[in-house]
Amino acid sequence: MALGKDYATQECSIARALEIVGERWTLLVIRDALYGVRRYNDFLVHLGIPRAVLAARLQALTAEGILEKRRYQESPPRDEYVLTDRGIGLWPTLRSLGLWGREHSTESRLRYFRHAACGTELGPYGECPACAVIVPVPDVEMTPGPGLDRNPADPVSRALLAPRRLLEPVDTDRGPDGVAHTASDSGRSARNLPV
Repeated sequence: MALGKDYATQECSIARALEIVGERWTLLVIRDALYGVRRYNDFLVHLGIPRAVLAARLQALTAEGILEKRRYQESPPRDEYVLTDRGIGLWPTLRSLGLWGREHSTESRLRYFRHAACGTELGPYGECPACAVIVPVPDVEMTPGPGLDRNPADPVSRALLAPRRLLEPVDTDRGPDGVAHTASDSGRSARNLPV
């Protein structure tokens, strides 16, 4: 018997949500969008996802109103994908999954999420223990942890080595040192990047 593509017989809001975000790669695309990845090629190199799958996920997320397609260049025409408020609303889900994954794995800490205003690490529900507020996503600062590869091969991972706020667009033309790099620099060995 073939596996169905939806949960039509399930009367459950979790099943309805899974129909939108439950396919393989979808939550990682949304995670990357929260990290500031916006361009097709940046998703492609950072995720290592097959092109056809990425195109399908971006199209589905746009159709569901989780991502918005925006033109950033006219000639040739190029678009980027920006999270909508509906997509940003998935942050608590991704945060919870990340905490659960860290708790149930042996890997060391990959990233820290802090309240940008005071530097306090967020609590499990996205709250700032020091300020006693739920921190809005644009006010969350992400910094690398000790388990993160300090010499990644792809330019998106290199850009994500620098402390940054969530939703801030990734600039793969700048390294983690904040310095603009030329096209010829992009092929240089990651070992030459400052850590």
